[in-house]
Amino acid sequence: MNVLFVCTGNSCRSQMAEGWAKTLAPHCGVESAGLEAHGLNPRAVAAMARQGVDIGKQTSDVLNDEMIERADLIVTVCSHADANCPIVPPGKRKLHLPFDDPAGFTGPEEEVRAGFDRVCLEIRNGVEKLLADASRYAIE
Repeated sequence: MNVLFVCTGNSCRSQMAEGWAKTLAPHCGVESAGLEAHGLNPRAVAAMARQGVDIGKQTSDVLNDEMIERADLIVTVCSHADANCPIVPPGKRKLHLPFDDPAGFTGPEEEVRAGFDRVCLEIRNGVEKLLADASRYAIE
């Protein structure tokens, strides 16, 4: 199974989903991309590190046709990407798992950090469910 996680800027949510999927299902091919590339968000890297997952070497990439071709399942993790994702070719599946954008959180640093940690764990739960339901999406 090859999974492609897509969000707007490929800096937080899709990066965390990629990290979780690589950790939870190392036998799968996993990538992430964005409609744009905003670079890795240091707070997302830190939130994942607090969970024992290193995403610091992942790259922020713009979605391209080759990524779509490699993917069996394309998972959008934000509404903007879901609405603006290119048309999925025949034989590919697309799924939408929306998560709050932690990059938009404001307030005292401890609250922002808590928000990143919450979204990080929500993404883990979503990826775990996705992997558990893999047969439902006709993917191996």
